[in-house]
Amino acid sequence: MSEDLTKISRLLELFPLYSEDLGIDLATPLGRFRWFVASILFGARISEQIAANTYRCLQATGIVDAPDKIIRAGWDRLVEILDAGGYVRYDFSTATKLLEIMTALQQNYGSLENLYHQASDSQNLEKRLQEFKGVGPTTVQIFLRELRGVWQVQPEAADVARIAATNLNIELSQLDGERLARVETALVKLYLRYCKRQKRCQCPMSEYCAKV
Repeated sequence: MSEDLTKISRLLELFPLYSEDLGIDLATPLGRFRWFVASILFGARISEQIAANTYRCLQATGIVDAPDKIIRAGWDRLVEILDAGGYVRYDFSTATKLLEIMTALQQNYGSLENLYHQASDSQNLEKRLQEFKGVGPTTVQIFLRELRGVWQVQPEAADVARIAATNLNIELSQLDGERLARVETALVKLYLRYCKRQKRCQCPMSEYCAKV
């Protein structure tokens, strides 16, 4: 096996998709909706651990199965669940955001799948998603990058993934589909957990890193 393949295999072994960490099956409409909710949580300036914990708290209640379930839960209940997950800093604003997004999704499209099918291309899909109040480029990038190979989408790679890719001498332009989704997500995790914190000596990919 070449060094590049060994390097990427090691990277993917260490850092699976965020959706896989959360037990979300992106092959199903239900899974894609759940991942959309999770992406909204991950899109805030909050740690990935708190975002993941908060999503699990929401899922445990059963309200992440459909927009109307989130709407019926109401603002007070959402704040309560967000607080339980540790999402305290953004609990009020995120509860409001979730209710507004789910209401607009139902009224304008009926479902997330309808939104996707009505989009003319990947750029139009991104534009439609960002029309939801509180959904910005970061949230859209998080959501769509793991859907490569599932939906026909081509979001730009995250800046932090590009930095980590440069450090490891990985050419993202040579990858596409699910392979790119997995490698990019792994690089994002690597950057957030090691590069950003300057934990190069502790990094499990240090043997391949040009910065060490």
